[in-house]
Amino acid sequence: MTSHLTPRLLRALGVLGALTAVGAGLRWELRRRQRRRAEERRRPGPDGIVPGAHPLYLPAAGPRAALLLHGFGDSPQALGYLAGHLHQHGWAVHVPLLPGHGRTFAEFAASGCDQWLDCAREELAALRAEHDEVAIVGLSMGGALATVLAAEQDATGPGGICALALIAPYLSMAPGLRGMARVHRLWSPVAPVLGARGERSILDSAERERNLAYGAVSGALLRELLAVVDHAAASLPRVRTPTLVVHSRQDERIPAAAAERAFARLGAPSKRLEWVSDGGHVLTVDHGRERVQELVALWLERRGALAAAGA
Repeated sequence: MTSHLTPRLLRALGVLGALTAVGAGLRWELRRRQRRRAEERRRPGPDGIVPGAHPLYLPAAGPRAALLLHGFGDSPQALGYLAGHLHQHGWAVHVPLLPGHGRTFAEFAASGCDQWLDCAREELAALRAEHDEVAIVGLSMGGALATVLAAEQDATGPGGICALALIAPYLSMAPGLRGMARVHRLWSPVAPVLGARGERSILDSAERERNLAYGAVSGALLRELLAVVDHAAASLPRVRTPTLVVHSRQDERIPAAAAERAFARLGAPSKRLEWVSDGGHVLTVDHGRERVQELVALWLERRGALAAAGA
């Protein structure tokens, strides 16, 4: 019996091995084509900025303005839907392109925490010079930057920002990733660039395909992101601005428990945590983004009205 089964088993194993090799080759080729399409899509234009990644400035008459801050390695494109929605509700909207972002990866790799924060501060100061009511909305790392700005404004006393909305704010980093960031000088010479592996950050396949995020990170950039996270986490208790936090239970980057711990440390007397279930991490472009738009617009509207009334 064994002598008859062995050749069949060997042939079956051979066929299985061949199919596995073919499957691996097809997957590699698919990833190669996807990377090539992504590189083509992220190629900077004559002005040095990737087409579609430019800052968004939507003027509006009236006293209200909103500063929207995008995430790490991303661009204002990820906030385009929300910016348009707020503009329709009467807000002047500014979505700056953070330093290094939306350009070549080399320029991204040369940027860091201090530059990103200084850019956000300058944009906020410019809006406050022209508008009586200013709100800040931050997505992912933009949420961490917004947290720092809110804490700084609140520390100066009356006349701060009227409302804060944090969408999947990146206020903690997983222990393993944190360890990698701290010792990046040890492994960066061997692996100077790592894939970000954010396939589940956007569950909507069409939006994931058109997204302009780099999809890669260097060790030094990871350390700069950690610096933002730590600064924001330390700022949480000092935030007094009315704050809305929106999170997805499908967020693969920020577990629900981490989001709840950060929310508990938020010092704002008026705060709300809203859970959504349709999207991944980049909620502003993912499934259910309309719900996110409604939540943010309503929060800013109510808090702006209270600020205008002096409440």
